[in-house]
Amino acid sequence: MLAPLVVGVVAIAAWESVVEAFDIEPFVLPAPSAIWEQVRLHGDSIASGASVTGRNALIGTLLGAVLGVAGAMLAGSFRVVDQMAAPVVAALAVIPIVALAPVLYSMFGAAVDTGRIIVAAVSVTIPVYLNTLRGLRQVRQVHLDLMTACAAKRWQVVRTVTLPTATPYVFTGLRVASSLAVIAALIAEYFGGPIGGLGKSITSSAASSNYPLAWAYVSGAIVLGLLFYIVTLLVELWFSRHLRPT
Repeated sequence: MLAPLVVGVVAIAAWESVVEAFDIEPFVLPAPSAIWEQVRLHGDSIASGASVTGRNALIGTLLGAVLGVAGAMLAGSFRVVDQMAAPVVAALAVIPIVALAPVLYSMFGAAVDTGRIIVAAVSVTIPVYLNTLRGLRQVRQVHLDLMTACAAKRWQVVRTVTLPTATPYVFTGLRVASSLAVIAALIAEYFGGPIGGLGKSITSSAASSNYPLAWAYVSGAIVLGLLFYIVTLLVELWFSRHLRPT
């Protein structure tokens, strides 16, 4: 725990020293002290923007996680679904967010959060789906044969064998996807959306040449992404300790 903090402090100190030593202009790279000053002055605005972006990212994360797990369960249970879903998943995996957001805005409008939530959900669905499907394929055939010999129903097999085996893989996908959801929601705001969102605030600050403030909003986005990751990690730890298969 101490080592990352030391590295972070050293990196910030080096950053400040380089900016001061070479007299780097703020539009190129503002000093950490200037960014911190903007964070101090506009902390409420940054927190408000984080709540707007975080809400869209959270809804997208939950929606994408449900779709990813459900889709993987179907693909793992039925080979034909797996074969049909493969090209769709491959196509969704390569869709750039910068291309998807404007299309969704033209469909649902930029004034509502639907488009931004869908963008976040898509970014979450793919890694969760792929990791869950990988976890489902780790189930040993001998365990399935044992459940069949015990005349277990399909839902009993899923509850006692399939899901416990796949759970670590599900959370691996969620850890990656939770931060991606924040990035997706943030980028989606670049193309329109609520004035208070972090993405919109970054573009507005940069457009007005207030680069330290833009970086302050970027810092808020970084903290938000870390928060999503940490919460996901804590939920995973809770599951691993309290919901172990018996």
